[in-house]
Amino acid sequence: MTPLPRWADVLLLPVLNLLLALGVTALLVLATGNDPAVALRALAVGSLGSADAVGYTLYYATNLVFTGLAVAVAFQAGLFNIGAEGQAALAGLGVTAAALGGLPAPAVLPLAVAAGALLGAGWAAVPGWLQARRGSHIVITTIMFNFIAASLTVWVVVNLLTQPGSMSPESRRFPPAADLPGLAAFGLPGSAPVNLALPLALLAAAGVWLLVWRTPWGYALRVLGGSARVARYAGIPQARMTVAVMALSGALASGVAVNELLGAQHRLLLGFTGGYGFTGIAVALMGRNHPAGVLLAALLFGALTQGGAELAFEMPALPSEIVVLIQGLVVLFAGALGNMLRPGLARVLGRV
Repeated sequence: MTPLPRWADVLLLPVLNLLLALGVTALLVLATGNDPAVALRALAVGSLGSADAVGYTLYYATNLVFTGLAVAVAFQAGLFNIGAEGQAALAGLGVTAAALGGLPAPAVLPLAVAAGALLGAGWAAVPGWLQARRGSHIVITTIMFNFIAASLTVWVVVNLLTQPGSMSPESRRFPPAADLPGLAAFGLPGSAPVNLALPLALLAAAGVWLLVWRTPWGYALRVLGGSARVARYAGIPQARMTVAVMALSGALASGVAVNELLGAQHRLLLGFTGGYGFTGIAVALMGRNHPAGVLLAALLFGALTQGGAELAFEMPALPSEIVVLIQGLVVLFAGALGNMLRPGLARVLGRV
């Protein structure tokens, strides 16, 4: 791989890849007979042009920080966790059980967050144990666990939580004591559902950085991800490490349930995970599996999600799939083709 200065590798190259993705998007918008400048402006204004737009961007980004961190942590150990979607869904059951469990008001929120993290961690630890002890491939098991989690959630909601006589597949509303305060409660402008899960996501990112890059356990984790043979020679307990890192990954994915259920919906809804577990894979890849990169990538994808709604409103003639196309191009150029511009950039910087 062509070497680059650290600042160019971490900042300049991803920015150039993003600009390349937007350039290809502009050409595709032009091919549909629409003005690409108007489309890109609608994306920018829709995601950052007002307090509400910024609030919704941050709200969507919060979910992606949690799932991006979940994927990134597992990847540092050489594990590809495809199951953040199911882990978040199971965490939703834990959050709901604590929120509706009749707990004392001061204890509801912390116990609901803890219950969600516990179920998310437990659900992710099972595929970790299956790989560590039975040789089952983590990709296959985590994918299949997504389907099991979805089916289990449907059964619990429909048969146990739906109010009698209600045709809507959702639980009853959580008590007010289980409401995670929104940032508007602290005097910040806007009416978007962004809430205290956002600072919790930032703390999670800081915690992951400290754990993985500043502790002996994190060093052992990265050794395992770099070479299982070296880890075995160094005496690192691979099976125990695999189960532990998968449990940590599932606990991080539970943040989606905290943000969505405690911070916005205040009830358990079917499909509340909204594909964030899968988008988190792209966020982790674009963020180079580092917490700082995950934060920036989550913000970008959150802006695309929110800006896409404005784009559909401003330009109804534009195909609705254009936002998904933009996200795909970003993943393509920042992930699969992330090093395409590296040799040319190295030559330019060398001359400079």
